[in-house]
Amino acid sequence: LAAISTSDDEVQVAGNKWQETKAFYAAESGLDRAVSELMGHYDTANAVPGTLPIGEEEINNCDVSYRTIDNGAATAQVISAGAQAGLHALVKTFSVTATASNASDQSSVTLKESFESGVCPLFQFAVFYGNDLEIAPGPAMTLLGRVHSNGNLWIQAGNSLRMDSYVTTSGDIIHGRKGPGTVDNGDVQIKDGSGTYRTMKQGAGWLDHSYSDWYDSSVARWNGRVQDSDHGQGELKVPITGGGDPHKLIERAAGNPDSYENKATLKFIDGVAYQNQSGSWVDVTAAMTAAGVITYSANKFTDQREGKVVDVTDVDVAKLYSTGYAPSNGVIYFSDKRAGSDYEALRLRNGVELKAPLTVASENPVYTVGDFNSTKKKPAAILADAYTCLSGTWDDAKSALAKTSRLAASTTVNVCYATGNVNTTSTTYNGGFENLLRFLEDWTGKTNTWSGSAVCLWNSPQAVGTWNGTYYTPPSRVWSYDTMLDDPNNIPPESPVIRVFRRTGWAQEHVGY
Repeated sequence: LAAISTSDDEVQVAGNKWQETKAFYAAESGLDRAVSELMGHYDTANAVPGTLPIGEEEINNCDVSYRTIDNGAATAQVISAGAQAGLHALVKTFSVTATASNASDQSSVTLKESFESGVCPLFQFAVFYGNDLEIAPGPAMTLLGRVHSNGNLWIQAGNSLRMDSYVTTSGDIIHGRKGPGTVDNGDVQIKDGSGTYRTMKQGAGWLDHSYSDWYDSSVARWNGRVQDSDHGQGELKVPITGGGDPHKLIERAAGNPDSYENKATLKFIDGVAYQNQSGSWVDVTAAMTAAGVITYSANKFTDQREGKVVDVTDVDVAKLYSTGYAPSNGVIYFSDKRAGSDYEALRLRNGVELKAPLTVASENPVYTVGDFNSTKKKPAAILADAYTCLSGTWDDAKSALAKTSRLAASTTVNVCYATGNVNTTSTTYNGGFENLLRFLEDWTGKTNTWSGSAVCLWNSPQAVGTWNGTYYTPPSRVWSYDTMLDDPNNIPPESPVIRVFRRTGWAQEHVGY
């Protein structure tokens, strides 16, 4: 009798445990459903849902109810953990609760999870790509700041490459080339958690995603500062209403709530300049032209990478400020689609000193001439189809001649930029990150000094010319992430952001029978 009684008790205990387990996983599914709905709404509407996720359903033969609570206004925080540790973000928190119960077995489980949605300025990354990122510098290069790719990261060096912060990708980290060309064996080093540069070399090969013990070996070598899809690193997305291509940022505003045209207080549309005055758009084209702020020239110069003659709108940045036409909120928008034009572009001149923070967004390619924002540096950004840096000795009249006639002068540019590129194919290299900032001159013996944040978010629909080494000679590149951007107060006006989701806490609040 004692044995039978003990056996009955054990069966009852085992049955209770089984029902508890069923309810537990059903409740966890409820949590996941609520969080998924919340993330999905942010991805499509780019805003807090009007009605927070709440619902009931049957999962695993259990009745599950879940609800979401808004924990209040967003607050400015510094992300404290994970690959995004150290980024400044505006964070909004939610609490999600799910209860699963099985009436026939009288079992129930309640789980609670805390969840964050944060937006981080995109220009806190030294390099950020919305697709595959290729880095293959010939001369020695040091990248200071975070590097991220929402694709694969192809990496190699002709001489040496050093990266001093987090290196993350939602795809694979691969030593070598994506497309054609020689695989170079220059050393690639990344700093570990203690600040020591550690090589990617692994015996006769390289420590990348193809290594048999990649996960454990990479964590041991770099202390979690190198992460790809095998480590759980996902995409870091720019929130776009309705989803889709971030190129919407520089497209026109008609039917496009994400357009920078909606943010600007000075805009140029098909050759007409408009200034926002007390909420109304006023045509100021004639006045700005007479003041020498803007000059339009058809067939002004040749872009030998594109193989096209450029129709250009020149904006004199110094006169923009001195004549009072500078945007009141620091945002300019430009789009030129005039019929019959071959290749329209915006060019910024005399931009050595900005009088206030400035963001220029252009659906067309953008060129700067000479030093830009090099005196009394201000927060500045350029978002464009493509961005080309012309030196202070650039001469339009020599643009179609051999590159030896286009001799550059050393140039300093302090600007964050978000731009496009073309895809590498099996026969054509797109130039990699080292050529994301474009050149058209012979820079032999000259230096291009750039400080800011470099972002590639789209494939350029206009500047589609193939990169090669025939139309220019590269400069000595002194490039660095601008640590000024670590202070949120120094981010350029209306800078793009990425959205980061994090589960920050979990608890089992109740188990009942």
